[in-house]
Amino acid sequence: MRTTACIGIAALLASVAGAPAFGALQAPAQAAETVQSISWDRWLAVKAKAEENDAAGNFVAALQYYLEYVRQAEGLNNPVRVAWGKNNAAYMIIKMHRQDPTVDLAPAKKLLEEGLAIEGASEDCKRIMSMNLAHVKSVIGSAG
Repeated sequence: MRTTACIGIAALLASVAGAPAFGALQAPAQAAETVQSISWDRWLAVKAKAEENDAAGNFVAALQYYLEYVRQAEGLNNPVRVAWGKNNAAYMIIKMHRQDPTVDLAPAKKLLEEGLAIEGASEDCKRIMSMNLAHVKSVIGSAG
């Protein structure tokens, strides 16, 4: 589990840094080939794959799909979906941490803080992100 969690966190960090989520761990030439165009159909497809992997307990894969979900939503200029995507990606990290306490919650904290700063995020999303952020901060604070 530790290796799987590290791969997921590496993908998250590469994605947050601007690399494509699905190609983040591949060679640069391969990564460029895997960047998907922006479309509502693509957003719907990655949303479905993220939810499918989450339900199956494949949190690393779900995290990668949620990061692509965020990228698609950003490209579609849809702040509501960007915020939800950041929340859902952060929640996958929280789930991985619950399975393996060595999983770093700092990327989840960053995603939630970014999500809360999005103008246009729904009040329901902000409420849930705030609860998730409070949880992350309580765990990070107790670990120090």
